[in-house]
Formats: sequence, structure tokens, C-alpha cells
Amino acid sequence: MVNTSLCYIEKDGQYLMLHRVKKENDINKDKWIGIGGKFEERESPEDCIRREALEETGIILRNLNYRGIITFVTDKWETEYMHLFTSDDFTGELKTCDEGNLEWIDKSKLLSLDIWEGDRIFLRLLDTDEPFFSLRLEYAGEDDVLVSAKLNEKEILRETENLS
Repeated sequence: MVNTSLCYIEKDGQYLMLHRVKKENDINKDKWIGIGGKFEERESPEDCIRREALEETGIILRNLNYRGIITFVTDKWETEYMHLFTSDDFTGELKTCDEGNLEWIDKSKLLSLDIWEGDRIFLRLLDTDEPFFSLRLEYAGEDDVLVSAKLNEKEILRETENLS
């Protein structure tokens, strides 16, 4: 089991997104994602995301809004618990990231990017200011098809099948 933190850093109606194009053997290869990564020993979710944001972007997060926990289940990788944050209070200058290209993207354009199907669900939850939530996403097959999505234990996949 793996623990990770992910943050969507917001400024002027945009999120800072990372286009994962630089690392070999990257589970997120060519996808657009928020900022984050794996926990190190003894880190809390907040410790992890503050460190990852600084390492990947040069940004120091001054506030964090803990929005939810996402459980990723797949037939290819070990289960991942991702702690999801947003932040709109930060300092620092963007630096070059060795994992991909950083870009400020209008929130209205996020769903047109090459993102994971499950990300579409939690990005909408962030957009509607959903209270703290638990989202379970299950992927299967060579093409990583989203086969199940449960929000606070309620199956919602049928509601999201036609999202684009």
C-alpha cells in the first residue's frame, strides 16, 4: 500500500498543473495532474504535500485545505491512498520541474486535458466545494479503464460514464 498527497494550487481561476512528460516508466506518463507525490518516512499528509510542492515547483504552501482521500485500486499496481488538498495561499517563484512541464490552466479547461478518468470526478467535487469526501476508484485492464467509482461508499460510476 502506498500513501501519496496531491494538491491543486489555485490562482486567478487557474490550477497549477504538471504535464508528466519527462520521467521514464511513469504511471502518469503524458497525463496532466496536480502537484504531489509519495510519503517519506514519518511524514503526515500535510508534511508530504508541502515538501513535494517545494521540490516540484519552488512554491511554499502557506495554507492547505484537506479536501478528501482517494483510494485507487487496480489489477496492475498496489493500492494507493491519495490525500487530496487545495491551496490558494502560497509564496515563491516557479522553477523548472524534472518530472514534467508546469503550467497554469483555467479550471474551465481542465476536463479537456489528458487526465485520468477518475480525476474528472474529483475535479468536479473540488469545483462544487464538496465537503471532505472519500472516493474509491477502481481501474482494470491494459488500458486502465475506470470500472468502479464510489463516493462516500455510494456507487457513482453510472453517473460519470458519459463525462468528457
